Amino acid sequence: MEVGTTDDAESISGTAIRMRDLTKAFGHTQALAGLTLDVPRGEIFGFLGPNGAGKTTAVKLLLGLLRPTSGKAWVLGAPAGDLNARRRIGYLPELFRYQSWLHAHEVMELHCELARIPRRRWKDEIELALATVDLGERAKDRVGTFSKGMQQRLGLGVALLGRPELVFLDEPTSALDPVGRHDVRQIIRDLKKGGTAVFLNSHLLSEVEQVCDRVAVVDHGHVITSGRLEDVLGAAKAIRIHATGVNSETRKSLAQFGKVDREGDVMTIQGIDEAATPALIATLVAAGASIYAVEPRHQSLEDRFLELLSGD
Repeated sequence: MEVGTTDDAESISGTAIRMRDLTKAFGHTQALAGLTLDVPRGEIFGFLGPNGAGKTTAVKLLLGLLRPTSGKAWVLGAPAGDLNARRRIGYLPELFRYQSWLHAHEVMELHCELARIPRRRWKDEIELALATVDLGERAKDRVGTFSKGMQQRLGLGVALLGRPELVFLDEPTSALDPVGRHDVRQIIRDLKKGGTAVFLNSHLLSEVEQVCDRVAVVDHGHVITSGRLEDVLGAAKAIRIHATGVNSETRKSLAQFGKVDREGDVMTIQGIDEAATPALIATLVAAGASIYAVEPRHQSLEDRFLELLSGD
């Protein structure tokens, strides 16, 4: 688990989010049970867990919408809920609804006012946000005429008003088609390029795997594991080889390296030690095989997620 060892002002200011032994109880229900976690500035962080794991409660505490039962949290170097820090945060909730009779531009104006963005900046902020989510040409159209995916993009545009330093995104691609999901992934990557930290809560683990620098998996209100994505996934669990000229005797000899699955000219060796890959290739070459591709096959984030929950 990646956590800091001190909570001095310098180490706190160096993180986008810091949580220390954060707990929250609702009566006899313990939603969070000592959550400790650091989220670096300027990175894309995936916050993962099954329903009821405490993810939404944690986000509400960080936004100042709830108060913790015990423990501490800091956001952008200030205690969670600090008004000045909240002005530098964008938030896209999972469930939101805008009045159907409002134009997209009116929705943006309303949120500029709620965020207390100076009126002289409204025009530029709204045009930039709508252009970013590809709704610039629909600014004067009523929300009631928007598809679910377009409304999702509008919500994302609202979260980007004011050019925040930290953006919380709760299921940002859940209502989108493949093209829309691709566009949102690019927006998230562009936010990172601009120095904005993104705290991403999503059940679409394949999406998380494509954009996140780090992830944390939570269950029953505490962190099971956290770290850089490649460290959480671990070493490659299999090798995929595209080769011709592999006869049955050669395939049998490969069993010493792991379980061999074959589909045409493609073989997957499951459970191989990564250090044994050169010996595997040498065995094939010595048997006269022609090798076209060798690819390490890492465990998917979904498989690792389920493995962690099973172990927990």
